[in-house]
Amino acid sequence: MYHDQALIPIKTIDFDGGVNVTLGLPFVRTSPDHGTAFDLAGTGRALETSLVAALEMAAAMSTRRAG
Repeated sequence: MYHDQALIPIKTIDFDGGVNVTLGLPFVRTSPDHGTAFDLAGTGRALETSLVAALEMAAAMSTRRAG
């Protein structure tokens, strides 16, 4: 199975809220769960929803790690 095949259900259910988490690192790493969308760059049509979700998840994970 390829990386993108596993993401199909996640992107189908919540494309704008999906977050990619890399586990096993000595630091918290999250990223939006979508591509770069170069076709939307600079058009004012891109949504920040997935970026905000990734930042919120990183904040929640770092709080739990510190505790």
